[in-house]
Amino acid sequence: MLYIIGWAVGMYGMFKKAGLEGWKALIPFYNTWCIVEICGLRRLWFWLQFIPVVGQFVTIWLLIIFSMHFGKFSFLQHFAVVFLPFIYLPYLGFSGKVHWGGYLIVNEYKKSAVREWVDAGIFAIVAATIIRTFIFEAYTIPSESMEKTLLVNDFLFVNKMSYGPRIPITPLGFPLVHNIMPFTETVPSYLKWVQLPYKRFPGFGQIKRNDVVVFNVPAGDTIINEPKYGSQELYYDVLREVYNGNRTALLADHPRILVHPLDKTDNYIKRCTGIPGDEIQVIQGRLFVNGQAAYVAPQSQMEYNVPVNDKFSSVDELNFKAGVNVSDGSEISPQQGCIIVNMTPGEKDIVERFAGSRCTIATYQREQTGVFPYNDESTNWTRDNYGPVHIPKKGETITLTPGNIALYNRLITTYEGNTLAEENGSYTINGKQTNTYTVKYNYYWMMGDNRHRSQDSRFWGFVPETCIVGKASLIWFSWNKGPRWSRLFKIIK
Repeated sequence: MLYIIGWAVGMYGMFKKAGLEGWKALIPFYNTWCIVEICGLRRLWFWLQFIPVVGQFVTIWLLIIFSMHFGKFSFLQHFAVVFLPFIYLPYLGFSGKVHWGGYLIVNEYKKSAVREWVDAGIFAIVAATIIRTFIFEAYTIPSESMEKTLLVNDFLFVNKMSYGPRIPITPLGFPLVHNIMPFTETVPSYLKWVQLPYKRFPGFGQIKRNDVVVFNVPAGDTIINEPKYGSQELYYDVLREVYNGNRTALLADHPRILVHPLDKTDNYIKRCTGIPGDEIQVIQGRLFVNGQAAYVAPQSQMEYNVPVNDKFSSVDELNFKAGVNVSDGSEISPQQGCIIVNMTPGEKDIVERFAGSRCTIATYQREQTGVFPYNDESTNWTRDNYGPVHIPKKGETITLTPGNIALYNRLITTYEGNTLAEENGSYTINGKQTNTYTVKYNYYWMMGDNRHRSQDSRFWGFVPETCIVGKASLIWFSWNKGPRWSRLFKIIK
């Protein structure tokens, strides 16, 4: 937050010194349009910002060029522009010792303009890579799983300093690209020749219950590397639900299988509903943590049974007459005389007052895909009646039994790198027979605020600390057929 506020204040002052109206510095993209014009650059540079990967360092390069027109040419000054903007940009904007020089000051500098721009471009690439890896990263909401807390095409800043930046486990790859090369759907952007052990620098704090967190989806380590699959339709779901566990048959139909390192699986964003040591349970659609009703985000959504009466007979009619903006549920209501409506707690209150009857949470007994740990014959769990599940904590010793081995099998083998064999209720870990296991990492439970329309921990289980990317902090832009101005610079809670 200090980074964003300092940057905005500094840019405001710099725009004023440059003879521009200060408010223009605060509007995303319009501010770089103004920089391009006042610095005499070709407008092509503005449009290059919208190209995936390239755009991130073009924006940084434009900021460096802008600072050069204030007479700032050295490496250390450019370093301060990029990495200490909350301090250095306010200095440039408000110090009486710094003045706008424009073309004159740039042209008088001994190094040629072309050479300076090339140097600035190289610095921008390096700086953008370091910032993206260790400080913050831009993220765009791709799906409705967090609505209406977060909307599709909200553009976020993910703060990696909150929980400590993670040293890349897979360090060799194309700069500023996560896992798939731009303009392709299947070409990996990284090399697995070098794999580093998991390490994380100290952060400003620990993950707290109800934080909105970005993380590498654990179940995305193996994907069907074809369009419309990947993290949209997970390999493990296809293997289990379509092929009944028959890998040979799946490979015959989908031979392009890619195994990602955990730090290169796709990024998901959810609310952390359970921290290490918690017990999670969902009862009739309501979440409980350690036996207590869990926090309900004001803009979270649930599907409710709404009794139909003579006032309305459809969702469209309900929206029009009650003055709400809710959407149809995904299934036909099991209760006669009801429609299923997906809405926030506030919208539910309005609908209940309008309809004159109580709305109840719509619960489902069957799933299109099984819920974690997929042993339905023993648990009979669903997304609306789930658990209880204990979330493992670093250093905790778990006693393994036939009743819980399905919960912890993947934790022991995939996330913590051990071998596990089971025979007649007896377990062998790394060649040694044992019925206990001491957990190496902390684990978390992630769930979407759009509770009935979220692919989350109920479907693929625990999230290890090794997968944590950072905390979703700020919506810096939002788009839906045009800017959603009310969402700009909104703090994520």
